[in-house]
Amino acid sequence: MASTSASEGRRLPSHDASPAGQLGDEPAIQTDNYALTILGLMLASVMQVLDTTIANVALPHVQSSLGATTDSITWVLTSYMIASAVATPVTGWLAERVGARQLFIAGVTVFIVASMLCGAARNIEQIVIFRVFQGVAGAFLPPLSQSFMLDTTRPSRHSHVMSIWSATVMVGPIMGPVLGGWLTESWNWRFVFYINLPIGLISLFLLITYLPNRPKTSRRFDLFGFAWLAIGLASLQLLLDRGNRADWFEAKEIWIYAGLAISGFWITAVHFKTANNPLLDMSLFRDRNYLIGFLVMVSLSMVVFSTMALVPPMLQHLQGYSVIGTGMALMPRGVGTIISTQLGGWLMKKGVDIRVIMTMGLVVTAWSLWDMAHWSLEVDMWNILIAGFLQGLGTGIVFIPINILAFSSLKPSQRTDASSLMNLTRSLGSSFGVSMATVTLAYNMQVSHSDLAAHVTADSGGGIIDFSSVDRFQAYGEAGIAMINAEVTRQASMVAYIDDYYLMFWLTLLSMPLMLFIRPSKPE
Repeated sequence: MASTSASEGRRLPSHDASPAGQLGDEPAIQTDNYALTILGLMLASVMQVLDTTIANVALPHVQSSLGATTDSITWVLTSYMIASAVATPVTGWLAERVGARQLFIAGVTVFIVASMLCGAARNIEQIVIFRVFQGVAGAFLPPLSQSFMLDTTRPSRHSHVMSIWSATVMVGPIMGPVLGGWLTESWNWRFVFYINLPIGLISLFLLITYLPNRPKTSRRFDLFGFAWLAIGLASLQLLLDRGNRADWFEAKEIWIYAGLAISGFWITAVHFKTANNPLLDMSLFRDRNYLIGFLVMVSLSMVVFSTMALVPPMLQHLQGYSVIGTGMALMPRGVGTIISTQLGGWLMKKGVDIRVIMTMGLVVTAWSLWDMAHWSLEVDMWNILIAGFLQGLGTGIVFIPINILAFSSLKPSQRTDASSLMNLTRSLGSSFGVSMATVTLAYNMQVSHSDLAAHVTADSGGGIIDFSSVDRFQAYGEAGIAMINAEVTRQASMVAYIDDYYLMFWLTLLSMPLMLFIRPSKPE
């Protein structure tokens, strides 16, 4: 067991004495067993990050098992995302008020219990309620794990420890569907939630034993700011998640969400600008490097998560891949991410200019998207593997410098708020990206289908089929027309996917000029 002094946390007196918050090369907080502390923090992050995507592939099985409707089953995902988005901004205040150690341990505990209750749910109402608790508890884990890892690590090792944390955050969503598909097909959809028990219990034991405390404060809770921010975030998340199903602004429901989101964010922005003690520290955005990191995170999240949402249905619906086969095809993306996160940390430690590293990563990412934009229905497994590996390599290289850049000149006391905002940005960026990709995919599919169908004429059969007299064959003729329409739809779908990959390619290129505004600093 950790000693009493370790569990209370030994904070150096020079906590905010320098821009980085430390004098020399000492961590802001000491822990008796650094390796096991980091392991406990990482396991908590793994558990939470996996859960953002692991349940997706199990939804059809959940729907069948619980007798849910197609519309109601989507709330299994929506409830989690809304709860997580609303709870994330209060992480900093809660960490200072009740204690970061206490909040982290409570978050892991509630997450484990809620996961078990989700697995044991007997109807759709129960699982949605338990997913809300899971989302709230899970919202605290990424920002607290990131800030604790920085606080307990020497500044000279920040790039290395962030490479480990970033690898988990990036690889988790990739591995989630693979693991979820395997558990669902080999066992039962309930094991998608039960898998959190062994991981969570090990993490909980290590955190209770070794995680140090951080000082508490009497920071006042900004109820007005939180209420309006929660309204804005919840409405935006509902708009993004429900928009495609409700036919977007053709439905009154979406107009209500849009109005509430705009009102909520407008009032929140004005309040945060004028209030004496706002919920979130807006002075963070006066730090140029944090602002650049924030903007790049938005762009990168949109590209990474939208592409991850596009490739699996393309492989399954157009290429005929199984769930497990799709997971295997996506595996090299995770391998590339693991390699590049370590490479990015190593390059920073060697003193390579952070702008060069990030630009290099964006170039590799753009290259992979350019290659994907030239796919066809005949694309083979090898091309899919290479493109996925390159994309994982590129995004992983960028992800490490973003986190180091964003926190490079912040005080340790600002890290929890800063990490909360970055994680919220990653979540909203992914929602924006997936929604944008879904909308453009549906629209381009319709346009492409119309364009291709216009070229199907009486001469399109090449002399084999006479379309002008196909009605003579009645049911056989209708079947032939249906087959032709199915092929046109298949070709149009591939064109639409290609258009989306082009969109992601240009979005990646447009983020490159931001590198010019980064203020270079000495590597930690």
